[in-house]
Amino acid sequence: MGYPFPKLGERLQLCASFVRSGVRLCDIGTDHGYLPIFLAKQGKILYAIASDIRSGPLQNAKENLLQYNVSDLVETRTSDGLLKIGEDEADDFVIAGMGGELIMKILSQKSWVKNPQKHWILQPMSKAFELRAFLFENGFFTQQEEAVIDDKKVYSIMLVFYAPEKIRRHPGDLYIGQIRADSEAGKAYYRKELEDLEKRRKGAMISHKEAEKERYAAEILVIRKLENL
Repeated sequence: MGYPFPKLGERLQLCASFVRSGVRLCDIGTDHGYLPIFLAKQGKILYAIASDIRSGPLQNAKENLLQYNVSDLVETRTSDGLLKIGEDEADDFVIAGMGGELIMKILSQKSWVKNPQKHWILQPMSKAFELRAFLFENGFFTQQEEAVIDDKKVYSIMLVFYAPEKIRRHPGDLYIGQIRADSEAGKAYYRKELEDLEKRRKGAMISHKEAEKERYAAEILVIRKLENL
């Protein structure tokens, strides 16, 4: 007899909400496998691959699949990012809980990531600014982005797909993306980015880097204006 749903934190719950209904899912860096298990138990997905580069987390995921009685809907696979994942095996991909640099590396592993039918749910633990710049430069359109507070930390989660013709750049979009300051999480994200920009501005001022100082000051003004809309 299968167990009830695994409990997801706010961060993974928001990731799960971005997954389309009736798709095949690939969860890159699955760890315990709770995200695909949760979606399989919901009946939201047709099938899932729970992949990880490490054997320990995959063993934990296998045990959880048995515990929650979804081994027929979710398979585990050892893979360094997308290297062992085929283009025709999944429609929606979750890459959560890792640094922005690693997410960029994974999105650079296969040319088929630019298939417009593939949706990418990305949750960077760091370097969200650099990740957004990478997505813009490589033609990925952000359809949705929200902030979430989980365990007293604030994160951004973005849903993107390849659609260079849809991209429209706006002031402040590298630092806050599409996040709005109309929720507790949104406000917390703005505060975090403003604090980081202020540190960068002061660092540039101390280093007598006038151009950088002015650029950071301009970004701060833009974000403060958006914060008060």
